[in-house]
Amino acid sequence: MWEKLRRSRWFWATCGAVVAVGIAVPTSLMVANRSQSQAPASREEHQAIVTEVIGSMDRQSLIGTSPTKGNTNAPVILFKFSDFECPYCAVTAIQMKDFVEKHEDDILYVYKHFPLTHIHDEAIPAARASWAAGQQGQFWLYHYGLFANQDRMGESLYLELAESMQLDMEQFNRDRTSPESAAAVQADLELANALKLTGTPSFVMNDLLIPGGAPPQLFEEIFQHINQFLDVQA
Repeated sequence: MWEKLRRSRWFWATCGAVVAVGIAVPTSLMVANRSQSQAPASREEHQAIVTEVIGSMDRQSLIGTSPTKGNTNAPVILFKFSDFECPYCAVTAIQMKDFVEKHEDDILYVYKHFPLTHIHDEAIPAARASWAAGQQGQFWLYHYGLFANQDRMGESLYLELAESMQLDMEQFNRDRTSPESAAAVQADLELANALKLTGTPSFVMNDLLIPGGAPPQLFEEIFQHINQFLDVQA
């Protein structure tokens, strides 16, 4: 569906510019938050893998039970693969909040856990705690709380946030240690691995892989181009 856009000079020129200048993202943030997966040889090869994986799954399977924001029926889906201990994930959490609120009627934003366990000891416990908060309808507020307190990540913070949100603490503690919370995080991790994602944050809009470190304006441009293609096809 997006083959013409993927092959357009605009898309690859824009992606190339992102990689070339780094878009003002500190190198230390991007390099430090890499997974141990082997990266594809080129952006084109990686995009082909993403297209194949996304195309092989139906919409509901891709979204699963993940937290979402926006229009559940929107033709444009933006997936964010994120780690609560990743510094740049915290930066993009605010950027995506503004972007999604601007387009809330026309986009579905989906949060996917991508814990980089080889460098972040609290990545999985934090993800499971956020999942538990989500079972009481408070994932997004809890997730902002985690990102705002990355220097305090750990058991005391998980409990403090839950208590401050007046969650049912018995249910919260039961849910975050449940097999279901572990399975939810593992399902997201398996999807990230299938997509050959190699760092956090990683974004996929429909089946377009957005380069790491992309600024808000690139998301806006890709979103507008996708909508133009949808309008032409309508």
